[in-house]
Amino acid sequence: MTEPGYTEDGVPTFEHVRETIERRSTTAAGYEELVSESPEGQARAEREADHESAARDKLDEIRRSLRGDG
Repeated sequence: MTEPGYTEDGVPTFEHVRETIERRSTTAAGYEELVSESPEGQARAEREADHESAARDKLDEIRRSLRGDG
């Protein structure tokens, strides 16, 4: 007898794979939402925003130096 979601050869069906991906994606999205609302998640988001800002500033600095503006 084959397990539901698998062929007789033991290969997962497309439907089974799709459902697994959707379930994992939904779980990850829910987890991310919960984490983002926590104090730790908000602090992480602030650190990431600061890091991105610093990276943009550095890139602008590099671009100015390449143009001879800096």
